[in-house]
Amino acid sequence: MFRDIKSIENNKRIMKIIACVLATIMLLLLAMVVISTLADTTASARVTQGHIDRLRAEKKEYERQKREVQSRIETIEFERMTELSKKEVLDQRIALTGLEIKNITETIEQYYILIREKEYEVFLAQNREEDQLHRYRSRVRDMEENGIISYLEIIFDSTSFSDLLARIDFVSDIMRADERLYIDLQIAKNETEEAKADLEETKAELDEEKVQLELKEDELFEQLEEAHELIRQMEADIEKESQYRDQLAAEEERVQREINSAVEQLRRQQEAERLRRLREQNQSQSGSANAGGGGGAVSGSGSLGWPAGGSVISKFGPRGGRMHQGLDISGAHGAPIYAADSGTVVTVSHGSGYGNYVVISHGNGITTLYSHNSSNAVSVGQSVSKGQVIGYIGSTGNATGPHVHFEVSVNGTRVDPLLWL
Repeated sequence: MFRDIKSIENNKRIMKIIACVLATIMLLLLAMVVISTLADTTASARVTQGHIDRLRAEKKEYERQKREVQSRIETIEFERMTELSKKEVLDQRIALTGLEIKNITETIEQYYILIREKEYEVFLAQNREEDQLHRYRSRVRDMEENGIISYLEIIFDSTSFSDLLARIDFVSDIMRADERLYIDLQIAKNETEEAKADLEETKAELDEEKVQLELKEDELFEQLEEAHELIRQMEADIEKESQYRDQLAAEEERVQREINSAVEQLRRQQEAERLRRLREQNQSQSGSANAGGGGGAVSGSGSLGWPAGGSVISKFGPRGGRMHQGLDISGAHGAPIYAADSGTVVTVSHGSGYGNYVVISHGNGITTLYSHNSSNAVSVGQSVSKGQVIGYIGSTGNATGPHVHFEVSVNGTRVDPLLWL
């Protein structure tokens, strides 16, 4: 009976040892997961901070270019320029301000990501502090219940001098462990405070970027107004307006000739490519099959989509004593312009009236033109898909507000785009 009881006690002790070992392993695994999470979070934060640094470098470059343009505006030569030349310089400044706004917006997005990461760092630091505080309080309660009496009991219960020395070392280890527990608690508190301070600093930087965004938006509005006022002054002068209309009409004819020439050149290139492939196919098949196709030409569906999501502010037809050759579609400055159909880019250029513009050939004699762009996003010879971004809405050239001027030509003749949309 006594052996059974002793065996049961031994089994209980073994189970306790096993439980302690398992608990230790679980704590180690948890610590590894926390360390890994912190490492991932820190690495991610470094990447995000790197993005912010890169954006700040871009911002400095835009500021440098704007200073150059502004210094040009403030010179005597600028005052001697024609109104159209002045408008082009002002458009350059507007475009750079738009790029600054885009840069600051991207920086703000990066700051939001960085703040989420730092909030998670604060969360982890607070958890570590609370865990350390719980351990410290448990130890303090044990000391209050036992206190120095427990230490004296350990020492006075020694059975020999060597046992006494061993017990003294044991008590010293306990006291050092208690001291380490207190130090770990202080370290955890400091880490929490540092994480919180870092978070608040990042939030303050975000607020500064928001203020910069508001200032740049106000600056863009003032610059647009200045450019619009220049256009209004030009339109107020009847004689100059008449000359300007003739100039715009001449430019429209010139652009259409360029389009027709580019389309014809593209057709010849595609035909030459088709013949080359035909020869290669005939050689490889010894004349057993006849090649077909258009030499890799990209053709549209014949059904055009809207190039922007705004409303029509001016239709195709007579306007102000001259023929308005397309649709004017409203949109925010910097908003995307989409290809109306699949095709090949045949022209990417700038004109005094059209400003920045893009022309796409869709095959079957159909071309589309998109003008007054703040910037273009494609190059000549590039194949584009329907709905692909080809540029961004602006007010370059003869434009008093941000919009896209959209033209459709069929076999070299401009037609009403509404008939094709």
